[in-house]
Amino acid sequence: MSSTIVGPAGHPLVLASGRAHPELAKDVAKELGIDLLPVTAYDFANSETYVRFGESVRGADIFLLQSHTQPINQWIFEQLLMVDAAKRASAHTITAVAPFYGYARQDKKSRGREPISARLVTDLLTAAGADRIMSVDLHTPQIQGFFDGPVDHLWAMPILVDYVRTRVDLENVTVVSPDAGRIRVAEIWASKLGGGPLAFVHKTRDVTRPNSAVANRVVGDVEGRDCVLVDDLIDTGGTIAEAVKVIMGAGARSVIVAATHGVLSGPAPQRLAECGASEVVVTDTLPIEESKRFPSLKVLSIAPLIATAINEVVTDGSVTSLFDGNS
Repeated sequence: MSSTIVGPAGHPLVLASGRAHPELAKDVAKELGIDLLPVTAYDFANSETYVRFGESVRGADIFLLQSHTQPINQWIFEQLLMVDAAKRASAHTITAVAPFYGYARQDKKSRGREPISARLVTDLLTAAGADRIMSVDLHTPQIQGFFDGPVDHLWAMPILVDYVRTRVDLENVTVVSPDAGRIRVAEIWASKLGGGPLAFVHKTRDVTRPNSAVANRVVGDVEGRDCVLVDDLIDTGGTIAEAVKVIMGAGARSVIVAATHGVLSGPAPQRLAECGASEVVVTDTLPIEESKRFPSLKVLSIAPLIATAINEVVTDGSVTSLFDGNS
């Protein structure tokens, strides 16, 4: 296998992919200038999963890329099997790369007798043999503390900001947070878009009903302004669609939605296409099939960011420096 990146200790870089999002893995490999490790993966008749690496990984720094898309449980377990296979094949270090980290929204107990599922996923990766985790825009940063080892928390913000700044009038932009809890992220967005004003959407949520939130009103100055509504992910699209309508109802001139992860479950494409947003911008941390795409959707490649972070890890560089020390 060709490898153009070798760390200071002489360990070759190996990149392998599960079956969840092979297109992204190919793009990352292309950015790194290496070939993907051949992997055999299939399901038995009873739905058990089998994986095997086609070449030796002994002594290598191996990165196992698997984005936790639907069906999430299957792809998480396939990644666990790849980690275990790499450990038993004497890889030097094993990094589980999960551009979209499954169960990240279940990071705490909202009510009694609930699991902390995000912690369980890190425990499983640890038990399988992962030395390091790499992910993009975790739903809550404290998930990094669930793993007893290095966690490279990448931000898609630089990619999204570079695109959005070409689509708005920087003298007339307001950054809007979808709720009060993400104001800090909105502040960073605003600073990178010229220091314009902030606003947030006041919403209420019923913790007993998943994917259910009600946007009540917008707090802040949006009248006559080009608004950028920022979030980490869009699942069913209900919250974002309602937020766009509230912002437009408050007199905004336009609304662009920018989010890292396009989950786009169920009615999301139709809701987003009809909500009034001039553009919905996401990255390809998750595969977005043609049936989920709509005219105002723009999908940006996350591969250059992941490839750069992998290169920094292998060459003992700094991942944090990629994000102005904020990662």
